[in-house]
Amino acid sequence: MKRVFYSRLLVRLLRPSNVKRTLFFLCVDIMCSYLTLTFSYNLRYSFEVPLEFNGNIILSFIFLIALKVAMLFVFRVYLVPWSFFGLSEAVKILYAHSIAYALFVLLFVIFDFFEYLPLSVVIVDFVISSIFIGFIRVSKRIYLENVPKHSPKNTLIFGGGMQAANVIKSALSGDIPYDPVAIIEHKRASWGSYISNLRIYPLSAAEELIKKHKITSAILTKDFAKPPLEDVFKQLDSLGLTDIKIATTLSEESNIKEPLKDISIEDLLSRPVKDLDKNLIQSFIANKTVLITGGGGSIGSEIARQCKAFGAKQLILIDHSEYNLYAITEEMGQDNVVPIMVSILEKERLLEIFTIFKPDILLHAAAYKHVPLCEANMLSAIENNIVGSKNVIDCAIEAQIPKIVIISTDKAVRPTNVMGATKRIVELYAQNIDPKKSEVVAVRFGNVLGSSGSVVPKFKAQIAQGGPITVTHPEITRYFMLIPEACRLVLQAASIAQGGEIFILDMGSPVKIVDLAKNMLKLYRKENEVKIVFSGLRPGEKLYEELLIDDSEEKTQYDSIHVAKPTPYPISKLNYDINELLNAHNYIAKLKEIVAEFNHQENKGGVQNA
Repeated sequence: MKRVFYSRLLVRLLRPSNVKRTLFFLCVDIMCSYLTLTFSYNLRYSFEVPLEFNGNIILSFIFLIALKVAMLFVFRVYLVPWSFFGLSEAVKILYAHSIAYALFVLLFVIFDFFEYLPLSVVIVDFVISSIFIGFIRVSKRIYLENVPKHSPKNTLIFGGGMQAANVIKSALSGDIPYDPVAIIEHKRASWGSYISNLRIYPLSAAEELIKKHKITSAILTKDFAKPPLEDVFKQLDSLGLTDIKIATTLSEESNIKEPLKDISIEDLLSRPVKDLDKNLIQSFIANKTVLITGGGGSIGSEIARQCKAFGAKQLILIDHSEYNLYAITEEMGQDNVVPIMVSILEKERLLEIFTIFKPDILLHAAAYKHVPLCEANMLSAIENNIVGSKNVIDCAIEAQIPKIVIISTDKAVRPTNVMGATKRIVELYAQNIDPKKSEVVAVRFGNVLGSSGSVVPKFKAQIAQGGPITVTHPEITRYFMLIPEACRLVLQAASIAQGGEIFILDMGSPVKIVDLAKNMLKLYRKENEVKIVFSGLRPGEKLYEELLIDDSEEKTQYDSIHVAKPTPYPISKLNYDINELLNAHNYIAKLKEIVAEFNHQENKGGVQNA
């Protein structure tokens, strides 16, 4: 037992910490300062020091060393980890010495207190002490740069700047299993220069460097890894770089355990931010009470995160899923977050909640959205998506909530499935209801990457299981957007809404699902192991999604946001038709009656190999 106790005690004592590092360097600096002063003093007198000077010299030594240590504390030199000592810290040591010795000389001249210490000793010691203390600090980095490494992978860094320097530091300290051999940069002005002893080359030199050093790895800095990344990935892949990482935000003060992350399909499909107006969103959200239905779902939870980031005063999260509500509440904490487990079909409870909390903004994200499930459970889809949404809108208007935002989908455009038709009816209801003192708007966008039930998590699971990846049709395409981008644009559209609009978010260019699958296989290096098979279009599924019915949309001040042409529908007739729909024997026929452009597809297809 004693042996275990002492071994644990020894491990604890040897474990690095800020306090231990500070005490270590404090002792080293004091010892080094005393030795350099003694050497400088002996050097002045050719190593024949008059004995009568000793008492005053010791007093002056103590005073100068105390000044020096105090200045090193002021410049926070003791807070820098040994292995991260760099040029900026060397400059701080020089500044600390300059101020300490200047104060010492000033007192020397004014008070003539240290009359027995020649000024030449002070000058010589300033030079020697700066060099020695700086050398001790940089010694570990010199060692790490020259110590044999445990077979790290030769790699190219793509993108220069401070982040490239930090990646190199991480490699030298052994935090990442990579050995950078060169830096590739787009900027012509930096070609031929060096960062931490690594030369910067143009992209045209990459192939030669890869062959010369047998490189298979690449690390992209933030500046190089700007969206879209698909072309960059294809270029690196064609060069034979099979291990591609993206550097996270690194700094010498940060303590990031994972300085690199794998390139993901989300990185490949992400787009540069075009006209996001964060100030407008913040002024819309800040200090407001925001209620979100479906607050635990993929979209609702991200809207909640964004609202918190933009300074919402209080968040009311409604969801009928206990686990989803629990997960988002645990993530966001209890401060200013009120989780309420209720179904949007419970109209009386909704009205009670809206009346009690009196939110300034309501964002309605609760819906059934999985196309095949809605096809197989039509009544449930109709009740939840239409009746539930009607309940939310009606109760919000009655509670006089100023802004009511309905999340819609591109599947509402010329719908071919029950889910799309139900969402189109909700759009019609939002556009034609008497809003009274409220503003009711809808925001329509396409697929979001990573949402529950979406294609990306499905493909990831299929790859993990060894395949095959099932794609419904070789020509099927979809619009994709990252969830955070979609949610920020939803808030931006809501902030400029005046009521009655259907906003359409610019989703960029459509993506072929089979190309998406092929890129994911390349990312996971499974091209030769996992097959792609075509299973045939599912019930209600169409090849191409649309965001607009025609080209008559109106533009807003933002290129990413458009407004669809309004569709008049007498609200009394719409309410009557919805009631008939609930009691209909043929749901499809009645949906077609309400949504004239509804063209229901009952697709059936066999499995084919890609």
